[in-house]
Amino acid sequence: MGAEVVAVLTDSRLATNLINGSFETRDQRMEKYVKIVQKLTRSFKEFTINQIPRRENRRADALSKLASTCFDHLSKKVRVEVLKKRSIEERQLSTITTYGPTWMTPLFEYLQQGVLPDNHDEAKKVRIKTPSYALINGELYQKGFTTSWLRCVDEAKGKEALWEAHAGQVGAHEGARALTGKVLRMGIYWPTA
Repeated sequence: MGAEVVAVLTDSRLATNLINGSFETRDQRMEKYVKIVQKLTRSFKEFTINQIPRRENRRADALSKLASTCFDHLSKKVRVEVLKKRSIEERQLSTITTYGPTWMTPLFEYLQQGVLPDNHDEAKKVRIKTPSYALINGELYQKGFTTSWLRCVDEAKGKEALWEAHAGQVGAHEGARALTGKVLRMGIYWPTA
């Protein structure tokens, strides 16, 4: 549009301080966005970004509330832009899965082959736990108390599911209890969840 001097006013303290360099970015994704903004700001002769405190933003808040409540008889059009890709490039990394004995191995061996661990106490634990587990299509499942069968995974895959539910593309940054409940409702189980 040809603007050379830009003054940005925002109510976001975080955005203001990240772009000014007062705050340090902790998230790699946010760091990429900040670098893009800083690169774009260099194209202007003068660029400033300032946070407007809430007490100074009362007029704008009142105006927006007035506009949303008084003109119900007018048709409102909301323009929506669907972003097909992110404005930053991200590389997808494959996780390395380690193979070997897991917490599921004794249960799996007992259900499949009838083999119990050599340790008497461990064998007793496996016999007690086994009725709540089943092999379905070669995978171990646990009977859920209030849900259907839960697919058993090792701890690494469980942590990966927790991370994806917490901070992945559809993550909600929830607390531990809500996050664990969400993963269990997805049908995934491991004992240390």
